[in-house]
Amino acid sequence: MIKLQIIGNLGKDCIVKEVNGKNVINFSVAHSEKFRDAQGVEKERTTWVECAYWIEKTNVAQYLTKGRTVYAEGYPQADAYANKDGQPASTLRMRVTNVQLLSSNNNNNEGGGAQQQESSSNAQENSYEKNSYAQVSSPVSGVNHLDAQVGEANGDGLPF
Repeated sequence: MIKLQIIGNLGKDCIVKEVNGKNVINFSVAHSEKFRDAQGVEKERTTWVECAYWIEKTNVAQYLTKGRTVYAEGYPQADAYANKDGQPASTLRMRVTNVQLLSSNNNNNEGGGAQQQESSSNAQENSYEKNSYAQVSSPVSGVNHLDAQVGEANGDGLPF
């Protein structure tokens, strides 16, 4: 198994689509790193990851807006193609299995997590949505809510 993890900023607001009766949230995450080249010149390299998050309920989409810092993990896929100049190029894509919000919408709350509120219209959400919603709203936890339930169900107290 190959797993990809990225912490970065959203390049634009997400797009929610329905494909063959299933919901997908598409968004792109940019991660930048600074380094020195062989001549000692400081440079910056940005890697973009195109993300597809297939999920039953799309409530988290309202929080996936341009500039927000997120953590996402999933399975990578690299696609090769020829660019406009006919030169070989590639795109890094990820099928997301977990996304966590790491900043507020205006980035004033860096690392503090997103504040999410349930309205009375969402009071009758099914347990699937509540579990995925809790998984998204806990950026500092290394174990998500669903994993903790699995460990409790096994009776061994381990989250895996």
